[in-house]
Amino acid sequence: MSEKTECKFCRIAAHDLASAVVFEDKISLAFLDHRPLFPGHLLLIPKGHVETLDELPRDQLAGFFGNAQRLASAVEHGMQAQGSFVAINNRVSQSVPHLHVHIVPRSKGDGLRGFFWPRGKYRDEQQMQDAQGAIVMALRETK
Repeated sequence: MSEKTECKFCRIAAHDLASAVVFEDKISLAFLDHRPLFPGHLLLIPKGHVETLDELPRDQLAGFFGNAQRLASAVEHGMQAQGSFVAINNRVSQSVPHLHVHIVPRSKGDGLRGFFWPRGKYRDEQQMQDAQGAIVMALRETK
């Protein structure tokens, strides 16, 4: 089995593994993290298998980070957050060895301090679907 077919995020990008997708274009896909810091926590991935930021083809950088910018705005708007936290781990602390950008809604007093991430789960499927719908709606409004 190839590295790409073994990679969980490649399987999500190929729609072989279910996920709560909120955005997709020809180079990237964004979905809700299954262990979010807060509801609305997204992961943006390139569809092609790359492990780190330096492996992302240069011709995809502008589009990929343009998508990150648009998604950060949609997360803030859709989740009625005061701001967002956008982060990338390269190798160290990378839970899946595939480049991914965390986009997390933030509000003052939310309890997130530094890089300590008190991960949790969605209360139920409905909370996850509500977060997904809010972000998808916000994306439609910001075209």
